[in-house]
Amino acid sequence: MGSRDILRRAGRLTRYCVLSLVITSSLLGCDRDNTEPTQPASSVAELDVWVHSGQQSERDTIQNQVTRFNAAQRNVHVKLTVLPEGAYNAQVQAAALADDLPDLLEFDGPFLYNYVWQGHIRELDNLLPEPLKQDLLPSVIQQGTYNGKLYSVATFDSGLGLYGRRGDLQAVGVRIPTTPGEAWRIDEFERLLAALAKRDADGAVLDLKLNYSGEWYTYAFSPVIQSAGGDLIERTSFQRSDGSLNSSAAVEAMTRVQSWFQHKYIDPNLDDAAFTSGRVALSWGGHWDYNRYHAALGEELVVFPLPNFGLGSKTGQGSWNWGITTRSQHPQAAARFLTFLLRPEEVLRMADANGAVPATRSAIRRSHLYGEKGPLRLFVAQLENTAIARPQTPAYPVITSVFQQAFEDIRNGSNVRNALDKAAATIDQDIEDNEGYLVR
Repeated sequence: MGSRDILRRAGRLTRYCVLSLVITSSLLGCDRDNTEPTQPASSVAELDVWVHSGQQSERDTIQNQVTRFNAAQRNVHVKLTVLPEGAYNAQVQAAALADDLPDLLEFDGPFLYNYVWQGHIRELDNLLPEPLKQDLLPSVIQQGTYNGKLYSVATFDSGLGLYGRRGDLQAVGVRIPTTPGEAWRIDEFERLLAALAKRDADGAVLDLKLNYSGEWYTYAFSPVIQSAGGDLIERTSFQRSDGSLNSSAAVEAMTRVQSWFQHKYIDPNLDDAAFTSGRVALSWGGHWDYNRYHAALGEELVVFPLPNFGLGSKTGQGSWNWGITTRSQHPQAAARFLTFLLRPEEVLRMADANGAVPATRSAIRRSHLYGEKGPLRLFVAQLENTAIARPQTPAYPVITSVFQQAFEDIRNGSNVRNALDKAAATIDQDIEDNEGYLVR
């Protein structure tokens, strides 16, 4: 799946929704011996592996990876099942309730913690080679860790940034930041919006990807609150949202975002062409936008970090992950397949298919987009320094659902404090109803 597809997914999750989107995974390659047969062909471990349909390039890539893995050795055979995009989560939920999950499962990284809480995913710490784990980006380890144990891994990660038209920015005399530490301060960014609007026919100069929905709002705009000093939830005990999501810093930050709508700086982008058609000078987007934007703008395209609301520029991260289910009778074989997917060449195959950030440092070094001189090196720097994982709590399905509603309300003119107070209260009530989501 492309990360764009990840973030397009609607997040209409009920308070008791437990499963959701998925990331494909790829791990650092170990020696070829890891896939050579070590036991008679008569004792083949048959692995059921589920993935979401995603985009065609991703489906082709994972199918080819399965074919290569199966051909390389004789004692593990992977059977791949591709589930329809729209019905994926419902089928996974039904399988969990029926105790009929596969050996290896894709899922959206932030929903890992609810899976683990319900007892569906097993630890990976003793199943994956230590050098492989050390090669993973810290953001991948953070996303896959719950209560100090590693439960999932990914073959790629994600990131946010601002895309701009070089000529438009030069015309208003603005500096162009290139590292997270150089990000525009929020007052500087808002002066830029005003300056660009004066030169624009309708004054709409910023694309916030409002053609997306669901998880996009949490992924894209919770970094605004975190940059200001707030958060979706208190992250020491993960027991309270009140005081974090509705803090003064969070209210001020989201009031600024609301003002962008009030000043009519935001293009609704219903056709997904606000930036490529030239209607806006700036686009708040993800790494998945680069190839399309570069094809349209060429050297006119510039990439820079999100604005600094007070505590430095922040970005979202996380994507589809792999986890081995507790139902699997072949966890070592499943880990062997994951190890294959995380070889540098396999990581790059998937990253080339969807444009995502490779999940391992060894693959990044070989990447023409994300390597040391690559045009998207910024996203690597963010994942190593300023990215914030979505909250590592089983309450996340509720957190993201109510934040999405709060963002919609704020966007449409509701009182910011009231919207965030309501969201925080709903989250806290869910945590209380579930007795703190204590580990079972």
